[in-house]
Amino acid sequence: MVDASVLKTEGSRLVWVRIPPALFPGSWRGWVSLPLYPDVEVVLPMASVETGRFKRQAAERAVEFVTSGMVLGLGHGSTAAFAIRRIAQLLAAGELEDVLAVPCSRQVEEEARRLSIPLTTLDDHPVIDLTIDGADEVDPHLNLIKGGGGALLREKIVAQASRREIIVVDEAKLSPVLGTRWPVPVEVAPFGHRSQVDFLRSIGARPVLRQRDDGTPFLTDQQNFILDCHFGLIIEPAALADRLSGRAGIVEHGLFIGLATDLIVAGHKGVRHLRPGE
Repeated sequence: MVDASVLKTEGSRLVWVRIPPALFPGSWRGWVSLPLYPDVEVVLPMASVETGRFKRQAAERAVEFVTSGMVLGLGHGSTAAFAIRRIAQLLAAGELEDVLAVPCSRQVEEEARRLSIPLTTLDDHPVIDLTIDGADEVDPHLNLIKGGGGALLREKIVAQASRREIIVVDEAKLSPVLGTRWPVPVEVAPFGHRSQVDFLRSIGARPVLRQRDDGTPFLTDQQNFILDCHFGLIIEPAALADRLSGRAGIVEHGLFIGLATDLIVAGHKGVRHLRPGE
């Protein structure tokens, strides 16, 4: 039995907890034991089941904006995973047709292939009609911290190529100021990465090298390291984003400024759809 709160990675690959929709009636009490993979079992407290229900509701509302013939971006993470499965269901039922998808990570690519979602690349389709992705933290201006799952570079490339970027979250991801709840992931080249640590400290961060369970550095799909940077409250996220982007050796950072066109958030008061400025 593995507690989901401490389940992070399996080797260099993030492990997803698959929760059947039937387990979301909202009436559970105590602990729920669910299969993860054939040889792994995970236990989730009631609060985790409720959070999962909110994630599913937000993701499935976002899928309502998908129409036949679209090129889609498939985001990485537990909330976006619900959208991927819903898209696969609609394709299998014939309710969606002629959809092509660009995955934001190798893990998402594997899942999409398993679910028979037709895939393409940005080289073949450089403009994406709609991307559905999650976020680790969202401020009132719909600026984001992303990268908790380690796919921030591909996620940002896909977001910038998208006509519409729908972010789906549960209400716990909302905060008044970025940095309240989550550090900023900074993807760095392994070469000379300690110099990036010194630079990040010099601008007020407390960087922590992300590691796998065995103590080795976590590697992104591009074989880079991630420094999780605790800045405290980020009052001027756009200025910080510009400063990080200008540093050689920093491949990308998890501040997504002005990229979200829509936010769908689910919680105890239902599902809300927000746009920038609302």
